[in-house]
Order: sequence, then C-alpha cells, then structure tokens
Amino acid sequence: MKKIIICLFLSIGLGSCHIYKAYEHPDMTVVDSLYRRPVVTEDTVSLATLSWRELFTDIRLQELIEMGIRNNTDLNIARLRVKEAEALLLSSKLAYLPSLSLSPQGSLSKTENSKVTKTYNLAVTADWELDIFGKMTNAKRGAKTVLEQSKAYRQAVQTQLIATIANSYYTLLMLDEQLGISRRTAENWAENLRVMKALKKAGQSTEMAVAQTEASKLSVDASLLSLQQQISEMENSLSSLLGIAPQAIVRSTLNKQSFPETFSVGVPLQLLQYRPDIQQKEAELAEAYYITNQARSAFYPSITLSGSAGWTNTAGSAITNPGQWLLSAVGSLVQPLFNRGNNIANLKVAKAQQEEALLSFRQSLLDAGKEVNDALVQWQTARQRLKLAEQQIESLQNVVRNSELLMLHSSQNYLEVLTARQSLLQAELTVASDRFDEIQGVINLYHALGGGNDIKNN
Repeated sequence: MKKIIICLFLSIGLGSCHIYKAYEHPDMTVVDSLYRRPVVTEDTVSLATLSWRELFTDIRLQELIEMGIRNNTDLNIARLRVKEAEALLLSSKLAYLPSLSLSPQGSLSKTENSKVTKTYNLAVTADWELDIFGKMTNAKRGAKTVLEQSKAYRQAVQTQLIATIANSYYTLLMLDEQLGISRRTAENWAENLRVMKALKKAGQSTEMAVAQTEASKLSVDASLLSLQQQISEMENSLSSLLGIAPQAIVRSTLNKQSFPETFSVGVPLQLLQYRPDIQQKEAELAEAYYITNQARSAFYPSITLSGSAGWTNTAGSAITNPGQWLLSAVGSLVQPLFNRGNNIANLKVAKAQQEEALLSFRQSLLDAGKEVNDALVQWQTARQRLKLAEQQIESLQNVVRNSELLMLHSSQNYLEVLTARQSLLQAELTVASDRFDEIQGVINLYHALGGGNDIKNN
C-alpha cells in the first residue's frame, strides 16, 4: 500500500511539471519573408524606431497631436482599462496570502424557571490555499498577460489616433491647396467667359460656345462651395478627435511640409516589438496558454489550511466567565474524482482556444506584412507620380509662356492663352493630390510599422 501511495504522488508530481512551465514565444518562420522588397541601405531612417515628433515636424501638427493624446476619449478609456488590468493583477498576487475574517457571535438562551444564559465567541478565522499544483501561479501569469493586452491596446489606440490626426491635418492642407487652385481656376474661367462674350460680339464665336464656357465657370464655382464644405467638416471631425468643441484649426501649408527622402522599414522581426496589435495577439496567446495550464491543474488536489483564534465564554457544556481562549486548526485536501466530465471538457476547450489564439497570432503577422508592403508601394508610387506631375507642370508653364508670346507677336487670340492656363491649373491640382498621396503613404507606413516608440515617449 505504501508503494502504491508513493507511485501515486510521483506520477502527480511528474505530471504537474508542465503546469509551472512559463509561456515561450512560438517559432514563426514566416516572419523572415514578410517583406517583398529588400531593406534599404543602413544610413536611411527606419520608421520602426522613429517617434511621431521626429516624423511629423510641423509645429502646428505636433500641438494638435499632443492635445489629442491628452483629451481623446478613446485613449483615456484605454488608459482606464490598463488600470483595471493592474488591479486584477494585484488581486492575483494577493491570492497567495491567507484570507482573514472576523466572525463574532453571541447568543441568548433561557429555559423555564431559569436565568438567561449569555454566550459569545469573538474569533478571527484564516484560510490559506497552498499553491502546490500551480493554480494560483497560472492565474497570476494569466492576469499579467491581460495587463500586457491592455497596454498593447492602449498603444494601438494612441498610434491610430496619431495617424488619424496627422491624416486629417494633411487633408486640410490639401483641401486648402485645392481651394486656392480652384479659386485661380474660377478667375481663369471668368476671364474666359469675358473673352468669349467679346468674341461673340465681334462675330468670332457663337452663343453655344458662350453658354458652354459659362456652364464650366458655374461648375468651378460649385466646386469651390464643395471644397469649403469639406474643409468645415474636416475641421469639425478633427476637433472631435482632439476632444474640443468644433472650431477652426490653425495650420500651415502643404508646400512647407518636409519628410525624409528615403525610408527603411527595418527587419520584419521588429514588427513583434513595435506593432501593438501583434503584441496584443501574442498576449492573448500567452493568456490562452495559462488558461490551459489552469484547466490541467483542476485534475490535481487542492490543499487548504484553516484555523481560528479568539475569545469565548463557553467551552463545551461548561460555562465560564470570564471567557477563555478558543483555538482551532484544520487541514483539508480535495482530490477530484468524478465531476461529470467538466474538467475534461474544460481542458479540451482551453486547448482548442489556445490553437485558435496561435492561428490568430500568425494571421496578425501576415496582415502586418501586407500593410507594410502596401504602404511602401503607395509611398514609392506616389513619389514617382509626383515627379512626373512636376515635369508636366514645367512643360505646361512653357506652354503658357509661349502662348502669351505668340498672342503678342502673332494672330493667336487670348482664348488659347486661357486654355493653356487652365491646363496648368489642372496639373497643379494633380500635383497637390499626388503630394497628399505621398504623405498618406508615410502615415500608413508609420502606422503599419507600429508607430515607432510613441508609448515610451509619452
């Protein structure tokens, strides 16, 4: 019998070794092949380590981002979730200590033809569960991973907030640029209409041409109103992000914005360090791992020590006054034998959820790689389009100059000069759009790479 008991305890001890094993980072070979394009030269700026203050150098924008970090509702809620997780972790750490409670009792009793008997117990009770098979250890580690999830979520909200504020700010700058170009376009069409009316009086144009020119001018006037509406709506949206009442946003101009000429996305492994959503997914995987360990520990016995100490005026059948000390101690062991399959089912569920968390973590890596590649292509393509558009503007500027010279020294009329100017204004609108697309590529790269070390700097 003694040998059987020893073998039983040895098997329990060996089987419970895995319960205390800490979570280990899974081997993800897919990380090395996330980027389709090779990393640029070593002397380029790596967005994976660049903070938003270094990337967005516009003073006005920096003031808006700082205001948003202080006031944004979603970010403040994320901060509160971190505090909640910290409180849960503290609770799981205190679970190792015994629980104490004061349980005073008093009674009155009386029988026929007898005096009233008064008794009391003034005792402090204590319960202490021994963590022999890792139940509380895994609960504490699981609470720690929940805290890591909350911190990663806070960082994700802050990174998204910074990217959204920057995108809204640069959208305003683009709309301002388009509004200025559209106003010059409207002035050009007004001059065009005046020339067409003059040509009609001279018999060199028709009423249809005048009406078509006037319709084009009215279309540009309507677009001016649409742009003004978009600017107002964007200012209102940005004010909401900043946690302030709708108001005009003080800002710079699009042509004053500057960014590094070259970027490096770093190595794919840095995504694990800086992408908050990946950190959150891995924390969820670690939590699932510890929940599985908790489900395993449910198969092993739990040992609880209990005791009480206090003062009483009753001891057995004899009543004494003054009172006497009351002391008691109890040790209990509970070994699950049959729980209608609940423990087995809980373990199977926990294992399945751990596999789900692993797949979700792997997919988050693939999604991160896709976002980085897409943002990199967007930035590079926009830069190439911008160079072509700037070359087009140079050519159209030559066309305008030549048409003006030809009008002075030949029979070319002013209408052709206006047409050349109109083409130049349209090209300038294209340049503004391409410039904004290039900036959006930078913002998307910043966001896709995890927003640098923003949490460390705030």
